Amino acid sequence: MQLKRHIDSTLGSGNLREAVRLPIGEDLNEWLAVNTVDFFNQASVLYSTLMEFCTPATCPTMSAGQKYEYRWADGVKIKRPIEVSAPKYVEYLMDWIEAQLDDESIFPQKIGTPFPPNFRDLVKTIFKRLFRVYAHIYHSHFQMIMKLKEEAHLNTCFKHFTMFTLEFRLIDKAELAPLGDLIESIMLGWNGGALINKEPVKRNLRSDSRCKTEAKCQESFPS
Repeated sequence: MQLKRHIDSTLGSGNLREAVRLPIGEDLNEWLAVNTVDFFNQASVLYSTLMEFCTPATCPTMSAGQKYEYRWADGVKIKRPIEVSAPKYVEYLMDWIEAQLDDESIFPQKIGTPFPPNFRDLVKTIFKRLFRVYAHIYHSHFQMIMKLKEEAHLNTCFKHFTMFTLEFRLIDKAELAPLGDLIESIMLGWNGGALINKEPVKRNLRSDSRCKTEAKCQESFPS
């Protein structure tokens, strides 16, 4: 609760840079855990306002523009990446994240309980997948966001998410490319700009789901 109060107080001051920094004397994993819950809730609420507009008919694939298409796999129920509609992808994603957050062997509830050795890797997977929700919203639903007068809230949430991601290096730069120009503009001056590659980077497909081609990306659960 103390870390949550710290987040709320720093966000209330409007200082996002201060809001993302690890408080002096605090445990890094605890800080990542508290913020992961907050960012999950933010993305979930934002997407919920678009559910009637993001349908299998309007968004038959989970995409971020014409160059990026994301496929779903969780490594358990769905082991091989499958193509699904955007709302189905987000449904799978939110259910999967909620299951991780509710698992006390991953996100301990009792103070002093150790985090698992692979905790940071799991957090990185969560953030990578949450980014894809933002990427889809910006590419496919920003006009509706403006009609709903939610663009200021969306931009603030995404800037906070981006600054935290970059502060702790939670998402590979190549994964951020779908919103490269936006990230450059909102982060310009924070660290001298030029934070990410604006153009997609061609890479070989790996088990942690890097881009297969510039047109499609396959999502798979990292081992």
